[in-house]
Amino acid sequence: MLPVEHNDPINAKILAISEDKIEGFVREPFEEIAGRSGVDVDVVMARIAAMLRAGTIRRVRQTLLATNLAQGALVAWKLPDDKIDAAFEWMFQHDPFSGHVVLRSTDTVTAGSDYKLWTTVKVPQGFSLEAHCELLAKKVRAERFRIMPAKGIFTLGVGHVRRKTIDPGSKADQPAKMVPVQMVSLTTREWDVLQALKREFASEEITPSPWVARASEAGVSVEEFYRVAEELTARKIIGRFSTFLEHVKPSVGGVRVTRFNALFHWAVPQGREIEAGGEVGRHRILTHCYWREAGPEFKNVNIMAVAHGTDRQLLLDHKAAIDRHLRSCNIPVSYTNVFWGGRSEIKPSEISPHIYRDWVAQQSKS
Repeated sequence: MLPVEHNDPINAKILAISEDKIEGFVREPFEEIAGRSGVDVDVVMARIAAMLRAGTIRRVRQTLLATNLAQGALVAWKLPDDKIDAAFEWMFQHDPFSGHVVLRSTDTVTAGSDYKLWTTVKVPQGFSLEAHCELLAKKVRAERFRIMPAKGIFTLGVGHVRRKTIDPGSKADQPAKMVPVQMVSLTTREWDVLQALKREFASEEITPSPWVARASEAGVSVEEFYRVAEELTARKIIGRFSTFLEHVKPSVGGVRVTRFNALFHWAVPQGREIEAGGEVGRHRILTHCYWREAGPEFKNVNIMAVAHGTDRQLLLDHKAAIDRHLRSCNIPVSYTNVFWGGRSEIKPSEISPHIYRDWVAQQSKS
């Protein structure tokens, strides 16, 4: 029986690459992981399939830069305490357009600490994000919600295994470059390829040339599938080929990838968001870093970042190192905070306009 824990030495070598190092569309993703990890391709495929079956890896898929395909936002929800758990379940179970569903808390009562449910939401082009959140608010009986779309992306990845050994203050040589969020339109053929491309892999699909069957599913030749996928990569629509670890819950063997999930907030002067986001986003511990406008409920926070780890104090040390770096860059911070993640469920957000139309019709009936 193959080892399935993330900290097995061979699995760790594979995961250090497969979590977030395979950028764009790659015709032979498992060969690419093998070449960059130094592990034989047959071993790579067997280990990834075994970890997927065991639940150590929760999904294997080609990711999209969906912020360019659908209106997306981080949404904070204010609910009565006795409605929070039911709202969490409804968002996770019944809204395919809500991705991350997380309960968050702060160490002290502070700006926004009464917003305890946080979700990511994406709504396909042609539909209203505001109207979607209004519908959700009625379903879960939310008192208020705050929509925080990303205006720019500085860091977006996972790499939990690789980040376990990062020291506080470790950063790239240059500031992170911001990727602006801008909508793109796709043809019907491109949507067909994209739908097949982004579907999660079952363990039996972890094979050489995995896209051949997906091309057939999309109703196109393999060469046409490759051509469209590579064009979508050039248009900044394709993200990474990734193996996503189950980093919230312990494995079957009781091993945790991470224990703490910290959402860092900073409020920097208007006009310096790109500079500040670049300086924050260059820190290697961060899996996400965005420019988002949180509004007066959150003391006008405009830079947000996420870090994961097994040691709470170590995450605070990472945050302190970033704070020191901002001061060294003479970037004023009028307010900062940490929102800690608690109960969490994660699923890919659906972005198909056809699926959205059917879902809205179903909700209107119920």
